Amino acid sequence: MGLGIVRVGLLVVGGVLLLGGLAAVLVGGEGGLVAAGLWAILSGGVLLAAVALERFRYRSEHAERTSAPPGPGGGEELDAPLERRFQRTDEVFEDPTSRVRMRVWLDPATGERRYRAEGAR
Repeated sequence: MGLGIVRVGLLVVGGVLLLGGLAAVLVGGEGGLVAAGLWAILSGGVLLAAVALERFRYRSEHAERTSAPPGPGGGEELDAPLERRFQRTDEVFEDPTSRVRMRVWLDPATGERRYRAEGAR
């Protein structure tokens, strides 16, 4: 199953939880319905936020626009050429999931950042 389908599915589930929770709170009635509605609102909101924020984890805007597959550490593929406008920075970090050392490349004119596994071209 593609990541796009998973994201859409999670967005739908989060939206349904959020809207269902709002409906339950608005209908009110017993305290149990309101409490369940608040939990649904919270769960749906967290799910929607997680899906939105996950897309930006170590991915450049270019990689997201082109739907490029992730490379080592979730950054760009090693074989993908890097435009000359990007300059190597001193910013290096270890991806906590894959333990791959990542280097940040920056376009000083636009502020766009790219993430590549250390040692990549």
